[in-house]
Amino acid sequence: MQNTLLVRPFAEADEPSVVALWNDVFPEDPPRNEPRAVIGRKLRVQRELFLVGEFQGDVVGSVIAGFDGFRGWVYHLAVQPGFQRRGFGRELMCEAEARLRALGCPKLNLQVRSSNTEVIEFYEELGYSIEAHASLGKVLE
Repeated sequence: MQNTLLVRPFAEADEPSVVALWNDVFPEDPPRNEPRAVIGRKLRVQRELFLVGEFQGDVVGSVIAGFDGFRGWVYHLAVQPGFQRRGFGRELMCEAEARLRALGCPKLNLQVRSSNTEVIEFYEELGYSIEAHASLGKVLE
């Protein structure tokens, strides 16, 4: 029986599992983050930076990253709640970082809600630090 996470590129057959994962992990996401729409947009741009984590044949995690030639970003990291604290999030992040590094990415950024201290601690354990920047956004849809 497999006891490790297999990190691999997203395949279109993974869509139902990833949609269910994101709905479980991010139930309060705004409508513009509707999973099928996000998946469709990501498959048009740098699909090689859309990874899933498979455990014993089931998709239990995913990560979406991007690189614009200036900075890399992790946009979406998710691990099914029942599979958290097993190192799966770390494995997904390590693979995303390796792929970004291979593209020549010099720095990786991500955003976490400031109230989400548990997730901030997770990223700090991976070597990330809080930077004094303002985050601005504008909805285009």
